[in-house]
Amino acid sequence: MQVHCSGLETKKQENKIMRQRFVFERSFRGERGNMTPRQRVEKSLRGGHGDRVPFTMYETMIPQCAAEREMRNRGLCIVKRVGCLKSHSPNVKFYSQTFHEGSRKMVRNFWETPRGTLTTLHEPAGFTTWHHERMYKKPEDYKAMLFLIDDEVCEPDYGAVASVDRAFGDDAIVRMGIGGEPMQSLISGMFFDTGQFCIEWMDNRDEIMKLYDALVEKRRSIYKIVADAPVLHANYGGNVVPEIIGLEMFEKYYVPHYNEAAEIMHKKGKLIGCHLDANCKLLAKAIAGTGLDFIEAFTPAPDTDMTLGEARQAWPDKALWLNFPSSVHLRPDAEVEQTTVDLLNQSDCMNGVIMGITEDMPPERWQNSCRAIMDGLDRHARENQDLYRNV
Repeated sequence: MQVHCSGLETKKQENKIMRQRFVFERSFRGERGNMTPRQRVEKSLRGGHGDRVPFTMYETMIPQCAAEREMRNRGLCIVKRVGCLKSHSPNVKFYSQTFHEGSRKMVRNFWETPRGTLTTLHEPAGFTTWHHERMYKKPEDYKAMLFLIDDEVCEPDYGAVASVDRAFGDDAIVRMGIGGEPMQSLISGMFFDTGQFCIEWMDNRDEIMKLYDALVEKRRSIYKIVADAPVLHANYGGNVVPEIIGLEMFEKYYVPHYNEAAEIMHKKGKLIGCHLDANCKLLAKAIAGTGLDFIEAFTPAPDTDMTLGEARQAWPDKALWLNFPSSVHLRPDAEVEQTTVDLLNQSDCMNGVIMGITEDMPPERWQNSCRAIMDGLDRHARENQDLYRNV
């Protein structure tokens, strides 16, 4: 028997559904929710989940404006990357010169050491920097670079954390940084460009290893400073390109340092992650065996060689702090929203999942694209309420 509702009863049912949906979506926008943006992120970092998958962006990604305010009202959490130490080199003189080549601003930095003078040349470019010259230019520079590393003195400085709390409250989460992994600091830091490093690794490996060993000791002096900082989590390095370093080098020169730092961080109740935004399939098993608590900036397919589902299978005990695939920002809003839902549907559990943006977005697309991502997060939670129970 088919039951027909009168027009009045149908209208009442429609109104009830609309009220339920309104209350549900208001909770996502912070108007009735019992979790702040920071609390959602922290709970996910600890391996749990909130009433929706959190949405995060670095503080430099978007300007303060009406659209940013709207998204913060909806639950966007700003990731404030601040330093936790101050450093100085008592026996090195540093200075810089700024000049212009046409309309391009150029900055040359100088480090005068007792073993020689080092220089770099870079060009500020919006959210990023274009590096035209690194420190290494001739074999004699090895002695100067080694002196520069050894001469640095690091001390704790936690003042920036209090400043962020005063300015943003629970709208932001503070992230500390340990710095680059010792080997990665040589590959993509200020010492060599990647091509130079590869050549020197083959021709002057003994000199490279002297720098590596010095950086290992310098990082060890930082671990406890970061672990004592009044924050929940910190990143250790990243931007690892497996096509350059390979699995063997990763296991030998990266994994031990993640584990050493993780042991110190965990003793203080802190979490540690790494910015691994490239192809990760080759390194997946090695990453799984590390003490890292979360993989930050993990970029799922179609932009890399691993899907979110594959990452969840590979790292079931690690939080996945995603970078929404950059290529998708260029698609229509409806496709951005659907991609968000489809990504989350690859996991049958929302524990430890955070949606983030860690790469520059097309200036003409960021407002609509970010709104569409948040619409997708809301929709996924609304359509899969069983995955968000037991908050």
